[in-house]
Amino acid sequence: MTANLDLADIQGNILTAYGRLGFPKARFLLFQIKDAAAGRAFLQAIRYQLTTAMRWPSERNPAKHGHGALQRPLVTMNVALNFWGLYALKISTRTLRGLPDEFIDGMAARATILGDDVGGDPKGWDDVWHQSVHMVVSLNAQADANGEAVPELEIKTQELRALCEKLDHKVVLLNGHKGPQSEYQEASAVFVPNGQGGMQPVPYEHFGFRDAIGDPVFEGQIPSAQLTEAAQGQGKLSATGQWEPLATGEFLLGHPDEAQEIAGSMLPGNFSRNGTFMAYRKLHQQVDSFRTYIDRTGRDYATYIGMPAEHGPTMLMAKMAGRWPDGVPLMLAPTWDDWMPLKTKRETAIAANDTVTLAALERDLTTFTFRDDPTGARCPFSAHVRRVNTRDMLDPYFSSPDKAQWMGSNLNNRRRVLRRGLPYGDAPPGTPDGDEHGVLMLVTCASLFRQFEFVQQQWINYGLDFNAGNDTCPIVGNHADDAKFVIAGDATRPPFICGKIPPFVETRGGDYFFIPSMTALRMIADGVVDPT
Repeated sequence: MTANLDLADIQGNILTAYGRLGFPKARFLLFQIKDAAAGRAFLQAIRYQLTTAMRWPSERNPAKHGHGALQRPLVTMNVALNFWGLYALKISTRTLRGLPDEFIDGMAARATILGDDVGGDPKGWDDVWHQSVHMVVSLNAQADANGEAVPELEIKTQELRALCEKLDHKVVLLNGHKGPQSEYQEASAVFVPNGQGGMQPVPYEHFGFRDAIGDPVFEGQIPSAQLTEAAQGQGKLSATGQWEPLATGEFLLGHPDEAQEIAGSMLPGNFSRNGTFMAYRKLHQQVDSFRTYIDRTGRDYATYIGMPAEHGPTMLMAKMAGRWPDGVPLMLAPTWDDWMPLKTKRETAIAANDTVTLAALERDLTTFTFRDDPTGARCPFSAHVRRVNTRDMLDPYFSSPDKAQWMGSNLNNRRRVLRRGLPYGDAPPGTPDGDEHGVLMLVTCASLFRQFEFVQQQWINYGLDFNAGNDTCPIVGNHADDAKFVIAGDATRPPFICGKIPPFVETRGGDYFFIPSMTALRMIADGVVDPT
């Protein structure tokens, strides 16, 4: 049965990413709570301004689902608290002790589990993370025709500063973010000229890959009439080969998950229901090192397989990611000659505003499996897309010709996460690694341990499940001096080994946060979290 979610009780940016809704600018402000009463007063003051999952009309979806007209804000606001933030607000010990161990530990304490002890050592994090962080307030804003954030973003920021002053700085806006603004972490989609004298956002990150493809689809996330179509390639794969939405409880607490258990054990029950957990991660990208390595090694790879040298870097990017830079999966287009017609078709459809063709091309980006590639000849076993969403690859009967034995994506379904966030900084050609640029990653799920940490430790930073030994993800894994990436060979040539891969991504800050429901926020602000 389709879950009917109370959208007004769920904070925004969980069910649907703000970047997809026209909010390409963001600021993340970190706060310390020095006094419980002041902290509750802070939440009381902002909770009526918070953006929920209620849907507002759009050109594509004008229906309001019976809730009346809801105006799209110029700036959204949301809030989340870490364990020490809940403790500073004097939440009952009986409630706190029901929180998961990994959430209580916090991200920095689990650096070894996450691979952050290589390159991204917490001692090298932004100064703000060496203070007592308790709360994050996120502001996502629309942009004007020139690609600048609307003025209301600064107005909201000023209002938060003024609120801290009104509370005698018993709630402190922390400084220490590395970048142009030490008072908050800025983030922005990449903008390019739109051909009409203005700027437009594009869904690419600084390495040059199209991002935000293939996020999971789950029950209640979108209107039921659209759910079956949206689940194609983005839900779970049944044994019969059908795509279905995942269980709501994999992403929202208080709902049944894939094991038919109710996720969330904190008391009282309505404290956790409709909330979720978030791993906030500032990921610095070594863009110059990436481009240099890709250019040099890609040309060597092109020579090795007998293709034009100028195509080699792009081909190597595709092999590492499992997708071409525009998102087309290698399972659909394994060679340059396969990809070019699809690339041209997309560019032509965009120029002609051919929405029907574009919609079909978008479906092709996700509706694939790995069963037709048992040797990794199309998409390398260690490619990023095979590691973060294994689809049917871990089916124990993956290679069985007997379809009755197939188990679909069962071993993958409990490891899915929602990815939110935006790039930060600029990285034009020639930008040195030391400049401030990367991705603000917000990973949302019901179990940080079972979902986020498992994927980060076992699939990104360990390769046994992918027949890759100790090899890590070639793009976002931690890379020691002997890091390598193997591209399968064929009957005429042995595998090509990309050796001595330098670190491309380093963690520069972050923590685990609880995103309360609107009900839980009211309870916290009123001081009535009573587990009895």
